[in-house]
Amino acid sequence: MPASSPAVCPKISPLPAALPGPRNLLNPHFHHPLRPIRPMITDKIDNISVTTQASVYFDGKCVSHGITFADGTKKSVGVVLPANLTFSTGAPEIMECVAGSCEYKLKGSDAWVKSVPGEKFSVPGNSSFDIRVTEPYHYICHFG
Repeated sequence: MPASSPAVCPKISPLPAALPGPRNLLNPHFHHPLRPIRPMITDKIDNISVTTQASVYFDGKCVSHGITFADGTKKSVGVVLPANLTFSTGAPEIMECVAGSCEYKLKGSDAWVKSVPGEKFSVPGNSSFDIRVTEPYHYICHFG
C-alpha cells in the first residue's frame, strides 16, 4: 500500500471587523434580505442645544433628551427599551426610527405596523399610540 500523505487543512481567514455594505450580520443596520433597504434618515444633528437632564418614562423603559434648533424648533431623541407601552400626544408627532425597530398601533386602529430604521410614522395631536418593542428602539420625535 502506498504511504498516504498527511491531511492538509487550508488556512481559514477570520472575518473582518466590519464587512462592507448594509447586508451583513456585523453591521448594526442589518436588514433581512427580503425587506427593502431603507437608508437611515438622520444620523447626526448639528447646531442644536440639548437638554442634559433626561426625561424618563415608564419606569425607565423610555428615556429621551429634548433638543432645540436655532429657529426654536423642538424635537426629542431617545430610546424605548423592550416593553409594550401606550404614549399620549398633545401636539402632532412624527416618530423617526434611527435604529432597532418597533411595532405601533394608532388610536382607533386594530392594525400593528412595523417601523424600521429610515421609516417614520405620524401620530395626530391629542391622541395616543401603542408601541411594542422587542429590541432597543432609537428614535427622533418631531413635534408639530
